[in-house]
Amino acid sequence: MPALDLACRLSVNINKIALLRNSRGGLRPHLLAMAADIEAFGADGITVHPRPDERHVRYTDLAPLNTQTQGEFNIEGYPDERWLQAVLAIKPSQATLVPDAPDALTSSAGYNTVLLAPELTSICTRLRAAGIRSCIFIDADPAMAQGAAACGADRVELYTGPYAHTFMANKGTAIAPYKAAAAAAGAAGLGVNAGHDLDLDNLAYFVDEIPNLAEVSIGHALIADALYFGIENAVRMYKAKCQRV
Repeated sequence: MPALDLACRLSVNINKIALLRNSRGGLRPHLLAMAADIEAFGADGITVHPRPDERHVRYTDLAPLNTQTQGEFNIEGYPDERWLQAVLAIKPSQATLVPDAPDALTSSAGYNTVLLAPELTSICTRLRAAGIRSCIFIDADPAMAQGAAACGADRVELYTGPYAHTFMANKGTAIAPYKAAAAAAGAAGLGVNAGHDLDLDNLAYFVDEIPNLAEVSIGHALIADALYFGIENAVRMYKAKCQRV
């Protein structure tokens, strides 16, 4: 089982910064400068999710970001051949496989690692051969974690949308399936990441309750909070929530 750490790593997804840049067709805000500042303010890494229509991060952004990033660079996305070829050429720290349809607004479910085992195994094998850590985005289901391990993945990323949506009603009920899935992943030798709709209200509890959680990837909520607090304050506030008590 991977060693535990007192702090969970924070990877900031900069897609929404790219979306703002793209809306005017220029370079403002400057994606590379923002990514560098986010790391300087305390983030442990940078995440991007290039989509087929490139409405967020563009494929031409990937290599410069990978070269510049001081911490871990994580490229997530639907692993079609275009995405895979880009990842294999760039060799980021981590590649996260997400089962998004080409027209998806945002991620809404994890991979079925049992039904899609042959496809996922082939992809994980290609990533491993290139020296890239593979991570599969899954729902909070122990069977999916075990399936990811069977596919040869190095980590899973738990889809935390359902947790975030039910947290305020009953946080104990909301976290229960994630504790089970994280435990199953750890027992199978996988690292555990998490992401989607984590925010300043629900993040600390999630980190405290999942002791083998290695990394969270947060973009939309952090960038939205930065509109009020400023990007430096927002990064530091989220980083503080990643410290285990």
